[in-house]
Amino acid sequence: MNKPTSAKSRLTLSCGVAALASALALTAPALAQEATVGEVVVTAQKRSENLQDVPLSVASVSGERLQSLFAAGDDILTLSSRVPALYAESSNGRVAPRFYIRGLGNADFDLAASQPVSVIMDDVVMENVVLKSTPLFDLDRVEVLRGPQGTLFGRNTTAGIIKFDTIRPSQSLSARGTATYGSYGTLTLDGGLGAPIIDGVLAARVSALVQRREDWIDNAFTNKNNALGGYEETAVRLQLLFTPTEDFSALLAVHNRSLDGTSAVFRANILTKGGNSLNGNYKRDKVFFDGGGNNPQAYDGSGASLRIEYKLPAATLTSISAYETTNGVSRGDIDGGNMTNGPGFIPFPSDTADGIKDLDQVTQEIRLASDTDGPLSWQVGAYYFDSRMVLRTDPGFVAPTELRHENTSWAVFGQASYQIAEAWKLTAGLRWTSDEKTLTNIVAPIPFAKVNVSDEQVSWDLSAFYDVSDTVGLYGRVARGFRGPTIQGRDVAFFGAPSVAQSETILSWEAGFKSELFDRRVRLNGAVFTYTVNDPQFTAVGGSGNIVRLLNAKEGRALGFELDGEWVVNENLVLTAGYSYADTEIKDSTLAVGVCAQCTVTDPLNSQNRALINGNPFPNAPESIFDVSARFSLPIGNGGELFAYTDWNVQGRTNLFLYESREFYTDGNYEGGLKIGYAREDGAWEAALFARNITDESNVKGGIDFNNNTAFVNEPRVIGVSLTARLR
Repeated sequence: MNKPTSAKSRLTLSCGVAALASALALTAPALAQEATVGEVVVTAQKRSENLQDVPLSVASVSGERLQSLFAAGDDILTLSSRVPALYAESSNGRVAPRFYIRGLGNADFDLAASQPVSVIMDDVVMENVVLKSTPLFDLDRVEVLRGPQGTLFGRNTTAGIIKFDTIRPSQSLSARGTATYGSYGTLTLDGGLGAPIIDGVLAARVSALVQRREDWIDNAFTNKNNALGGYEETAVRLQLLFTPTEDFSALLAVHNRSLDGTSAVFRANILTKGGNSLNGNYKRDKVFFDGGGNNPQAYDGSGASLRIEYKLPAATLTSISAYETTNGVSRGDIDGGNMTNGPGFIPFPSDTADGIKDLDQVTQEIRLASDTDGPLSWQVGAYYFDSRMVLRTDPGFVAPTELRHENTSWAVFGQASYQIAEAWKLTAGLRWTSDEKTLTNIVAPIPFAKVNVSDEQVSWDLSAFYDVSDTVGLYGRVARGFRGPTIQGRDVAFFGAPSVAQSETILSWEAGFKSELFDRRVRLNGAVFTYTVNDPQFTAVGGSGNIVRLLNAKEGRALGFELDGEWVVNENLVLTAGYSYADTEIKDSTLAVGVCAQCTVTDPLNSQNRALINGNPFPNAPESIFDVSARFSLPIGNGGELFAYTDWNVQGRTNLFLYESREFYTDGNYEGGLKIGYAREDGAWEAALFARNITDESNVKGGIDFNNNTAFVNEPRVIGVSLTARLR
């Protein structure tokens, strides 16, 4: 449940982080010499580099930590608060996640919403919010790039990037597979098999995912047990790597995803007026829906990409062509209850369905990158993006609305790094982008002319990296980015006009350090940052008028820091910890938004009973995030070990809407996981017992404010068993 956290508690948490750093400094010199942190390779600058040499704030998640997070069948949202400065939530079930980095994101739930966080899957931009929910399986690693990344990555990256790399084919036989089974019939099968087909010329890898959970939530209004809450998701991927010569390679990948399950489960009046704690109306395994058809959700999508690389005498030419398509629909009892017996007061019913028809996304990137050992390295390229889709909204009380969204973007970019001295490296990047969007009425209750917006902007960044020693580096970075203008048409279905937000621009300043201390037994990286967003795009969601309107504030500001640490205590004990703090603030003395129907607003109101939001934090921007993990192993027998792995995260105060109230915020949410088992030290196989959300916390993840004090919560505790095997 939501647990109010006092200033004293937050201070204690901050002191705990400081104490951890002190413990590293005091204890590490006495550790065994052979225990060291491993090298972390990232591609944050579209080159394979050591994490410690990259002048960016980057976090990487891989290996056992990644495997443990997804043991209970969770989707991409499980990454939320597991990396400092990264938060995610969704009111659309297992599709349409919303991401926030350093507090900057977009709370808009519409399927055409633009987000300042970009998701990259195997170097392909997943722009639409449904594409961002592409299932994760047979993964190699996840990288989180904090801050504007518009120079090398061109799709709305004012906040940052989440980058996923799957395991690719190779000329050696390799296989991996994980099977888990737990509470509520939760099943996960995740695996991949790679092998050469023609020795030295053609290799393949087949990967697959099956995730399912039985319905486990009763609908007390219809007296149907186990009416909703389940899902079944399958995904497959085939990759073919063609290497006829040492200088040429072509990687073809095709994939498919099918989802059939439950959309978000909304719960009426589980927040009591005047407070944010869950009340007696909340029952984790029970709802009171009179509409929504038990909130079904179904999506199908597929895609293909072709990556071609050709090595020239002093450079490498890369082409990445990709196509994505998806269709689907979600329906929900949005008011979260019924007018007969609530729970609580529900003034009118709300049963809405939303879906995508024929989303088609085409992307093309061409890049030429230097491939020499001199002091200068560079890359130049061009990028094309085209997306077309029809969004259908069925409010339930009028005929459905269908609107066509189109988005075309062009960009050219370049980046260069120069080693000006043995210890100094400078990097500069530049990108020009043209972005155009249109909205066309197909079927709507009100007529309106085609809406067209466009803009051209230059993004740039400049950084410097200084090697203090072989194991300590300092860097500074300044970057400018922009997010193109946006059109929102959801209110058309409710007899409103489309709304438009003009481009937002960001100027970000960052200074940080990368270090491997005490004979490389401790990795400790950190950064401080500040940024200013001019004309930040926000979405006024809900309120008593139940509107979804785009708007621009005059300015938004943020100040904060991040810490990422790993400590190899010895061969048998490894600790990791991360902490982030972000103080975000809306700066606009006249901007006012609609407020909730039944909650207690704490902002001043203007003459139209709208909240003045000047000085408020950004919506869904956690003030702090803390995560920690520990793995202990005890060698037994011939090459085996008993192990225990645990991870925990804590999310600081988070305001859910643009306005502030006593109900719609969270503070002190936390979750923990545990895995205990036996494994071969060479990684060949392991068997374990696991638990996710082990203390069964009920944490509010979002709210709906137009009808009653409705909220939705996190996933329940899942306890189960897992088996993993690897051949390499």
